[in-house]
Amino acid sequence: MKIPRDLSGADLVKVLRALGYERTRQDGSHIRLTTQQGGQHHVTVPNHSPIKLGTLRGILKAVAAHHKLTVDELGRQLGL
Repeated sequence: MKIPRDLSGADLVKVLRALGYERTRQDGSHIRLTTQQGGQHHVTVPNHSPIKLGTLRGILKAVAAHHKLTVDELGRQLGL
């Protein structure tokens, strides 16, 4: 999967809602998301536009690992 280079933090938050992630708090420019699907999982998304590629890759890897998916499968499921 080719990781999108123009994805903002707000867009990523909207996309992750499909996996049950909901905003639990925001501290400055960082948004904390939590899901209960497959057990509790937290991820912090920077509210930057765009999110740096390495940061986005790390977030996607963590989400994919929690849901027992590959990053490619996660990308297809989220429509990235």
